[in-house]
Amino acid sequence: MTTAPQTASTPRDQPSIVLVTGLSGAGRSTATNALEDLGFETIENLPLGLMPRLMEGPPLEHRIALGISAATRGFSADALLDLIEGPLSAQRMELVYLDCRPGVLHRRYSETRRRHPAAPAEGPAIGIARETDLLAPVRDRADFLIDTSDMSLHDLRAEIDRLFGGARESRLAVSVQSFSYKRGLPRGLDFVFDCRFLRNPYWDDLLRPRDGRDPDVAAYIAEDARYAPFFERVNSLMDLVLPAHVEEGKSHLSIGFGCTGGKHRSVCVTQALASTLAENGWQVSIRHRELPRGGAAATAPEGAQNAPGGSR
Repeated sequence: MTTAPQTASTPRDQPSIVLVTGLSGAGRSTATNALEDLGFETIENLPLGLMPRLMEGPPLEHRIALGISAATRGFSADALLDLIEGPLSAQRMELVYLDCRPGVLHRRYSETRRRHPAAPAEGPAIGIARETDLLAPVRDRADFLIDTSDMSLHDLRAEIDRLFGGARESRLAVSVQSFSYKRGLPRGLDFVFDCRFLRNPYWDDLLRPRDGRDPDVAAYIAEDARYAPFFERVNSLMDLVLPAHVEEGKSHLSIGFGCTGGKHRSVCVTQALASTLAENGWQVSIRHRELPRGGAAATAPEGAQNAPGGSR
């Protein structure tokens, strides 16, 4: 059965398998990478003969995106359509076809000086025409037809996000970490905030053995007149930058708070910000690098409800 290609601006019930195919140079790798960032397990250039094996055994536990190239060993349009109507028909499957005008594809190949897989010795124009004819039946069967002729890589990723992404907040994984400056900055931080100016519980004999997740320690730090304005400014900055990073297609953002020992002030502020972000719908994880293993909360808002500034 042929399904007319469609365009979607909001996510639907999500498929178990997404097949991504189309003309070489139209952006298949970009599309599959975007699906991987959305949580799909991706396989590129899987031979068609191996696809039925994916259907064997128990039901799929994770969404899968398969990048199918016409240059893959054993490929034919009829074989792919037979798989779609046969072994894959029992799955919630959708076919994405990436199209592009021949002139644009020719320019892309000229700029990269790559050989076209359908005509490695004859020039891109011949390969583009040959592949267009080969894939015509697959194009007609596509559930979603995306013409990338006038799209940037960012535009294509945004289109994949619109078709297969969930809520905007669920697409960005935010990690909030505490650390000690004595041991250096953790790798991969996008934002770093220094908490060493805040009131230090270390100098209180009762609070010194505890850490920043303790409500008494958090209250002690919150008594510093600089705490509230500092936290509000950090929180306002996150309100600005997190949605912007989602729009840019970023899949992960890491925020670090440091103090002298990585036990009190940085832990307290980490808990507070993670709690606020989680309440606002963001997907948040917490790591306290200097605390004993098993002592750190795995995800917000565990323990964060006791931190000052944890809610607006």
